[in-house]
Amino acid sequence: MNMLVTPDVPDMPAEFKSTYERQQRAYRSKRNPSYEERRQDLRQLHRLIAENHDALISAVSQDYGGRASFETKLAELLGAQDAALDAIKHLRGWMKPSKRSVDLTQYPLAKAWTFPQPVGVVGIVVPWNFPIAMAFQPMICAFAAGNRVMVKMSENSGTLARLLKQLAARYFPEDKLAFFEDGGGRGPAFTQLPFDHLFFTGSPATGKAVMANAARNLTPVTLELGGKSPCIVGPDYSMKKAAERIMWAKMFNAGQICTNVDYLMLPEGRIDEFIHEAQLIAGKRYPDILNGDYTAIIDQRQYDRIQATLADALARGATAINLCVGQSGDPARRIFPPHAVLGVTESMEIMQREIFGPLLPIMTYSSKEEVVEYIGDRHRPLALYVYSDDKALQDYYLNNTISGGVGINESVLQGGLHSLPFGGTGHSGMGHYHGLEGFLTFSKLRPVFKQSPWRSLDMLMPPYSGSAGKMLNFMLKRKS
Repeated sequence: MNMLVTPDVPDMPAEFKSTYERQQRAYRSKRNPSYEERRQDLRQLHRLIAENHDALISAVSQDYGGRASFETKLAELLGAQDAALDAIKHLRGWMKPSKRSVDLTQYPLAKAWTFPQPVGVVGIVVPWNFPIAMAFQPMICAFAAGNRVMVKMSENSGTLARLLKQLAARYFPEDKLAFFEDGGGRGPAFTQLPFDHLFFTGSPATGKAVMANAARNLTPVTLELGGKSPCIVGPDYSMKKAAERIMWAKMFNAGQICTNVDYLMLPEGRIDEFIHEAQLIAGKRYPDILNGDYTAIIDQRQYDRIQATLADALARGATAINLCVGQSGDPARRIFPPHAVLGVTESMEIMQREIFGPLLPIMTYSSKEEVVEYIGDRHRPLALYVYSDDKALQDYYLNNTISGGVGINESVLQGGLHSLPFGGTGHSGMGHYHGLEGFLTFSKLRPVFKQSPWRSLDMLMPPYSGSAGKMLNFMLKRKS
């Protein structure tokens, strides 16, 4: 069990330490909140979001330097509110003990069951790309499980972090929920706190450092990382429909989504067809990418990184095609139009790391076996997308690849379903959240065995040469 005292870290902010100790004391005074209290906490989270739409939308847009309000409403506010209501709907069932069977040596009167208990104080580290959703979605799961929560926001979400600190104080005591700003190297200190569970969303490189910090306290972690998520268009599938759905995902939030299509694999000879359809769709949906519907790149560092990634590819022989024909974006506002990148090779930066922006490398393949081999030779992605109406082809890719989640004839949307667990595998993360799986992530599933006044095990007591031996031989024969 994690101790109440925080570790001796020289740069540990006083507010981290004091809040952690306050939440630990509160948890120990009420280790297993009732259904009614948990339900009320979830309702308060729902109210916090529902009653402050405008302020939340404005704060995120300020942090981005221009974020489409529609995208904040759809991807963050609607999803978080729905997740809270879904948790309330299922909470009583999630909390129920689950009866388990007993073996022959305890049959027929002994009983066994499991029941979920809160782990205690949960730490959540939030990324900048969907800062409301990535704060509230795991928090909903943690509150449903009966925990207390400390949330550290991203350094790129300063305006939102300050707003959430103010709002949280109106809806919750600090010993139940507390938000913190980042900056000044505070992130590593936060992950060194001896939380009862630590939830992190971010890059694989930072995830390794977070896991190392957590290991010092034997704190269990859930890591939601990312990676290069492939998208395969089958030879049978409508290229027009594929382009419509892939371009929606690639241009939403200017491609700054951890589960986005990171590279596209098309059947040989069909690149021109895809480019034609993609340009028609981009022009129709975003006739002016400067009108506020298209989101800016989060900061200058990320904008420069995307530019450098494209420049590296071009210098190494690739070709770039602007999919918003005639629109060059606006560097001053960090508006970067989507580009398809052709002729990519493994030596290029664009194929070495997650893009996290509106660049779309396109490759071709001649066989499904070639696709599977290529994907299997690389780190396991957070998502995999297959566009095909051929059930046999769908099953082939499902059975011969591994990834966090899968979308068939759709991109990104699988990550928003509360009924599906969300989580990576290998380089793209570990653990799950959303819905029941999220509730279990932040719970200790406690096994209980209750012995009866009379036990069958008494028939197996020494000396073994008599009836005990005969009884054991009988049991073995029953199981042979």
